[in-house]
Amino acid sequence: MKNTVIYGIAAVLPKAINVALVKLHTSNLSNEQFSNNTHFYVWIAYLNVLLAYGMETTFFRYFNKEKEKRKVVSTSFLSIFSTSIIALLALLLFKTEIANFIGFSKPIYFELLVWISILDALVVIPFAYLRVTNRPIRYTLIRILNITVFAFFNLLFLWYIPLALKKGYFLPEFVSSNFNFHFKEGYIFIANLIASVVTFFVLLPVIFKFKITFDKRIIKDMLGYSWPILIAGLAYITNENLDKLVIKDVMGDYEMGAYAAAYKIGVIMSLFIYAFKLGAEPFFFNYASKDNAKEAYAIIMKWFTIAGSLLMLFVMLYIDIIAPLLLGSSSFFELLHIVPIILVALLLFGIYNNLSIWYKLTDKTKYGMYFSVFGALITVAFLYLLVPKIGSIGAAWATLAAYGSMTVISYIFSRKHYLIPYNIKDIFFYLIFSVILFLIYDYYISDNLWIATAFFLFYLIVLFLKEKKELQKILKR
Repeated sequence: MKNTVIYGIAAVLPKAINVALVKLHTSNLSNEQFSNNTHFYVWIAYLNVLLAYGMETTFFRYFNKEKEKRKVVSTSFLSIFSTSIIALLALLLFKTEIANFIGFSKPIYFELLVWISILDALVVIPFAYLRVTNRPIRYTLIRILNITVFAFFNLLFLWYIPLALKKGYFLPEFVSSNFNFHFKEGYIFIANLIASVVTFFVLLPVIFKFKITFDKRIIKDMLGYSWPILIAGLAYITNENLDKLVIKDVMGDYEMGAYAAAYKIGVIMSLFIYAFKLGAEPFFFNYASKDNAKEAYAIIMKWFTIAGSLLMLFVMLYIDIIAPLLLGSSSFFELLHIVPIILVALLLFGIYNNLSIWYKLTDKTKYGMYFSVFGALITVAFLYLLVPKIGSIGAAWATLAAYGSMTVISYIFSRKHYLIPYNIKDIFFYLIFSVILFLIYDYYISDNLWIATAFFLFYLIVLFLKEKKELQKILKR
């Protein structure tokens, strides 16, 4: 339990700090610059998945499976090291052509992307090694160091240096004469590179402990295990990020910047889902042998949906307060109407994550890949069908269609392979009830905090009256 909490901090805190940095970014960047920033991190996400090619999860599997654990460690690291060096040389050799092809406004941005991605790939196995050898404190401290360095240089480049230049505060001559106000998004990427360099050097002592041996049999087995994870990872990134690329291509940078900023509000739901997953997954596996395991999973799913619907309704009703807290310039407020759709989509994705326990417990993880690919195909089809016709809101509907379809198909398959008595009636009730309350408020009232609060309290009252007996049982345990 203690280790779960420590790893939870390492996972959630960086995401929370990144959410906090959205305010800094949207206060200092134009829509077009924020679009460039989003575009950069979409490709970072794709490249990170490609360069790791599922080896982190595979490493955990084979470290516990093989007797010669040192060979697993060194073989895994040497594999990623070799492919990373080859990728580095190839990407830098054709950097101009690739940068132009994928739409980078400045070639230097692509170079920064390559170096960040390579450094991030090289620390995949060292980080995994710290986890598998049960060193949660060291792992967490390095993760916190990474995000702290990134946040510090963001504040330095986007807040302190511009303020110092404006107010006449002391700055080194090199900084004051070379600072470029038109390169602000580029400074975010430089901050990321500095954080990645620091992390790599801090992990060098771990890397130097690896014995230099390469086992052909082990790597052959590992690659056979890892490729479905790679495919699933690419499908997941497509579901998460292709919408931004399509909007940039079809609607332009200004629209993409506004869309990406509005989408960031949905990260509130993502943080809830991620935190829940960190706590729930260990319980799911540890509780699997219990006689009442399936009943417990059904109860957890119901209360996850209740909590998620409650959070969703809260964000929807108080969006006019929450948006200014997360977003800076008013130009990023133009597409806030996509937020409810994104919140519903992300909640469905959270339900899908809970459903995934059926194929994890039955060792049928290939279905996770199938469902992710299916969702990616839905994403691609809906994006290219809807965005040219109805604009950015079409991308939000594509996200909802993808996650909704993945949830439905996973539930259908779970009925056959691992039947859990989910209370579908209650799950639908709380999900739909929260959406209906918001639609009534948004269509007939809107912009009235007192009535918004009344709607939220009404949900809580209905929840209490409907679940009074079950709440009493839970509190007595």
